[in-house]
Amino acid sequence: MIGRATSLRLLAAGWEVDVTGRDTSHVLVDFENKGRAFLSMNRDIPSELSAAMGNGADLLVDCICYTAADATSLLPLARDATSTVMISSKAVYVDDAGNHSNSFVAPRFDGPILESQPTIAPSDGDYTTRESYGANKVAAEHVLLDSGLPVTVIRPSKIHGSGAQRPREWIFIKRALDRRPVNFLANRGAGIDHTSADAPSALEISRAIAGIFDQKWEEVLLDGDANGSLGKHPWDAQYPLVLDMTMAIDLGYVPVGNYRETVTDEVEWLVSLVTDGGLGVELPPGVDGQFFDSLFDYAAEDRYLTDRH
Repeated sequence: MIGRATSLRLLAAGWEVDVTGRDTSHVLVDFENKGRAFLSMNRDIPSELSAAMGNGADLLVDCICYTAADATSLLPLARDATSTVMISSKAVYVDDAGNHSNSFVAPRFDGPILESQPTIAPSDGDYTTRESYGANKVAAEHVLLDSGLPVTVIRPSKIHGSGAQRPREWIFIKRALDRRPVNFLANRGAGIDHTSADAPSALEISRAIAGIFDQKWEEVLLDGDANGSLGKHPWDAQYPLVLDMTMAIDLGYVPVGNYRETVTDEVEWLVSLVTDGGLGVELPPGVDGQFFDSLFDYAAEDRYLTDRH
């Protein structure tokens, strides 16, 4: 998802872009005839990495650097790049109690998270687990930042865009496509978990999606946590998770748009993929529909509405 968006933006700015990966089916049609090349390779094989890099690059962007080993394999390439960017994660930050965004105890930060905020201790455990994901990212960051090479580490939060394996916005897109008359939100939709654009609340996100579809639904704003599946959604942070953007802005970063403006591409991509299964629209194979299975209990919603009246 990040590689697709980065490549398209660089292409639009006139760059020549080489995209690497193991599966050509993941390359968007948009790349065709736009000054790009797809290089089939496995990052775990050093010789393939070296061959893909060739004689160097002005910019090297690594979207799948998860471990210290990944970062170490990147160093020889970074030496031949004018600038290297590693995509890390806001999951590296810890609050005063040592909790982070993947902890089973919700973190509580005093305000917007500065890049100087303490991070979780580095680790080389299984990066696919909740507890070790951020720790492995920190270890990878240390390898690159300690190298003395020109490396930029970016720590995004909730990323949205076309190509997502788990497109969080589907929770509202499906509801709009199914023409559900109501939308349930826990904690009155006040949860904030910074998106890769700005930091809207869950209520604002749901309204942005509804607006794209010109969907009119009753908002059922629950006063507490999700009741089973009722009101459950991916942005329901117990305490606000907002990233301070001062350092990025000081470096010249200019947002390409707010959430409402930048989420449209993802919405259009998802709508182009959905199929009608007779009981409402469904995501196609390849997108993790199981992630959302517990979020669309329409029968429970209808019972709630009946009991309310």
